[in-house]
Amino acid sequence: MRPRELVASWVQAFNEADAEKLGGFYADDAINHQVAEAPVEGREAIMRMFANEFAQADMTCLVENIFEEGEWAILEWKDPLGLRGCGFFHVIDGKIVQQRGYWDKLSFLRMHDLPLPTE
Repeated sequence: MRPRELVASWVQAFNEADAEKLGGFYADDAINHQVAEAPVEGREAIMRMFANEFAQADMTCLVENIFEEGEWAILEWKDPLGLRGCGFFHVIDGKIVQQRGYWDKLSFLRMHDLPLPTE
């Protein structure tokens, strides 16, 4: 699967809030670094991260663009509440080996009525 196609399938699994299905897109030793958080290493840890996030908030990813360059796909997204962000996916042999995501954590927390950081 090409990186662009993989990310389109990843979005579908994300919108189904299916952490196990999302895990299937990652290499065993993948790293997911949402830059507002510490990096998460390993497929199992990434699946737990998604399961925890889906338990806290109802999230939907609306694709604005998916770009592909070689082994990389770039996802530009928004959600129904107005939050916007982008993700960079490094795909090798049909699996995500590295992902970085950029979004406004404080806006996300406020939009979902989640606790705000104290520091």
